Amino acid sequence: MKWWMRPLVRLIAAILLPLVVPALITGALWALPGDPASIICPPGACDGRDALAARWGLDQGALHFYVEWMKKAVTGDFGRSWTLMAGSPVYDEMVASIPWTAMVVGVALVPLVLGTVLAALGWMPKALDYVWNAIGVAPAVILALLVAAYVTITWGAFGGDTADLTKVLLGGLVLGVADGAFAGAVSGTRSVFEEEVKQRYVQIALLRGETVLANALPNVLPAMIGQMRGRVLHVLSGAVVVEVVCGIPGLGQLLWDGTLKQDFGVVLAATFAFSAFSGALMLTQALSEIAVALYVRRSPKGVLEEAVA
Repeated sequence: MKWWMRPLVRLIAAILLPLVVPALITGALWALPGDPASIICPPGACDGRDALAARWGLDQGALHFYVEWMKKAVTGDFGRSWTLMAGSPVYDEMVASIPWTAMVVGVALVPLVLGTVLAALGWMPKALDYVWNAIGVAPAVILALLVAAYVTITWGAFGGDTADLTKVLLGGLVLGVADGAFAGAVSGTRSVFEEEVKQRYVQIALLRGETVLANALPNVLPAMIGQMRGRVLHVLSGAVVVEVVCGIPGLGQLLWDGTLKQDFGVVLAATFAFSAFSGALMLTQALSEIAVALYVRRSPKGVLEEAVA
């Protein structure tokens, strides 16, 4: 396989992902029993369903709805809420929700990045793996319930700014260590470097007194970036659970509420945001693979001149 094939596939997937996910949601909407307008206006419960369908663009089929929605979505217009906040712009809710999710994910990435760096430098003893594995056995939903209980007991049901900050910090730490997240970051990084150390070029470099990190890093970097992308997506999906359980008003909570209320306007916007972020991560991985491949394949300075001489 050519070296550029894998990055090319990732680039294509990164572009298609934000387009495919809303298409699947739209297809699911039209696959439900009845017609989409009946979800907003159930028969017998309200009148004017035809007018409502025309207002939300539901009267000309799934393809027309999808195309029109995507045209607006790429400009930042996600339409209006159907049932959750009937008539309110979804964009406003997205703007209010995304910073909360960004904070939770950012806190969760701190232990993951720290574990990755320490393992890459060889500063994480293997003897501690049993500790990290034991901590990682706890599911995120259980730890999130403990966080929610602690915050409620300490600050009451209504909480406040301090309670919200505590939920974000503890909720993020839960995502960073639960379900084997931290243990996976340490063991995954270590295994990649251990396999690379077995290569002949690294053994020769060690005999010359060079370090493992300086020689192996360019070759293992694409794999490391791929692992980190998987961990970020794991954290992002887990953020939905933590936000719902802890009551954090983030994008995950918005997606959950929209699903419960059958507000597909909100669901489409939230899933589009998640898929766009996932696509951005995949794009970053592809570009990094291209950059590393070009760096590794270029001739060292002076080699061509010496060969000619």
